[in-house]
Amino acid sequence: MQWLDAVLQGVLLGGLYAQYALGMTLMFGVMRVVNAAHGDIMVLLGLCGIALTAWLGIGPYAAMAMLTPIAVLLGYALQRVVLNRVIGDDPLPSLIATFGLSTAIQNLLLEVFSADARSLNAGGLESASVGIGELHLGVLPLQIFGAAVVLTTGLDLVLKRSRFGRALRASAADAEAASITGIDPKRIYAGATAIATGLLALAGVFQATRATLSPADGPAQLIYAFEAVIIGGMGSVWGAFIGAIVLGVSQVVGSRIDAGWGSLVGHLVFIGILCLRPQGLMARQR
Repeated sequence: MQWLDAVLQGVLLGGLYAQYALGMTLMFGVMRVVNAAHGDIMVLLGLCGIALTAWLGIGPYAAMAMLTPIAVLLGYALQRVVLNRVIGDDPLPSLIATFGLSTAIQNLLLEVFSADARSLNAGGLESASVGIGELHLGVLPLQIFGAAVVLTTGLDLVLKRSRFGRALRASAADAEAASITGIDPKRIYAGATAIATGLLALAGVFQATRATLSPADGPAQLIYAFEAVIIGGMGSVWGAFIGAIVLGVSQVVGSRIDAGWGSLVGHLVFIGILCLRPQGLMARQR
């Protein structure tokens, strides 16, 4: 029963990681843009969510509703003003630009919020649980997992069924050929980054409610998102979801073996999958 509980808790943790990975799937998996500030933007939005709930006395879902449109505009502006100027066949310019942005965000957050870890008060939701026999599952983790399934399904449908999704995939495959057909790749990329950043607003508030956030947490969240995308397979939305679940289960099972092994086991599983199946578990056939 102990190991079944560990697997279930890992699956629920993977639901949170899946929300990190969805935005990374769009930017890195589809657009091939290396956004080193991905985790720091999530931390920024999560800390803003904590501030909103404290100042206005609102709950986490109201904070998400307020933050998401702001995050969408922030992502659109980031792509239009910064990333569209450096995007190209060489990933190094975008990596350097977003690394600088990451450093700037971390220093800004240290000035505004200090280095202390903070969490979002959800009025007891964060500690509520439901019992299934001898197992107890948190209400908030279940909600996070459900949200991850809905968001993954929605993003997959957008990429496969919508005009925007087809334009994005065409632009990522060959921007010059896409522009000949009347597609504006820079505008499409800006829309994709806006969606990715909007998803990070949800992930940031969920993270702040489930655990804690501090200005230095961004790089760790970036690694989890990156590993989930690689495990699942580049360009596969459901692959990123499966990769996040694999990562979450690995960490929780590892922590049950030894309290200090959680993250280590997750990284080892990532390396093992990368060695055995470098294209990822659900990589698209070419």
